Amino acid sequence: MKRTVYLYVCDTMADWEIGYLTAELNTGRYFKKGLAPCKIVTVGVDLTPVTTMGGLKILPDISVAECDIKNADALILPGGDTWLEAIHEPIIDKAEQGIKENLIVAAICGATMGLAKNGLLDSRYHTSNDLGYLKMVCPDYQGEAYYKNDPAVTDGNLITATGVAPLEFTVAVLKALAAFSPETLEAWYPLYKTHETEYFFALMNSIQ
Repeated sequence: MKRTVYLYVCDTMADWEIGYLTAELNTGRYFKKGLAPCKIVTVGVDLTPVTTMGGLKILPDISVAECDIKNADALILPGGDTWLEAIHEPIIDKAEQGIKENLIVAAICGATMGLAKNGLLDSRYHTSNDLGYLKMVCPDYQGEAYYKNDPAVTDGNLITATGVAPLEFTVAVLKALAAFSPETLEAWYPLYKTHETEYFFALMNSIQ
């Protein structure tokens, strides 16, 4: 059965933060045997094309209004320059609903600020780009006691990551989706992190 992942897309979206993740989810090339690749559905504020930070144009598959989290297994929120603006309130509402209903909600970089601004990180372990900066730009944020200075943090079905940790973000989401075997994940991450060929052979062996 093919699982569905909603990927929120918006102007200034940080392409590189979700590049590793979307490639693995879409191809399923290292998935556990019997698991089909995920269906990635891009979600926009509306159906207007967006331009990423890298200059790529993306035409959303559906609008936020059409986004039914009961039909998805995960919601991915990439970073961008506009997460503190009101335009993102509708998808943050969807994220809040998803957290309550056990949907995997994964936010990286600027998206974590959008969650913090709306109180979604006040009682859950999380990370962001910097605690001091988060408190400065989100004056209503009350989650300092739950902040961890780690590349990526998982608390139940909520995943957060700093913008310089796309690999750790990918690992956290793949773990949450149980997409890779432990052996595959243990080879995949150090391969991209260290570039050592021994991990490539370990990765290949893990999927035989």
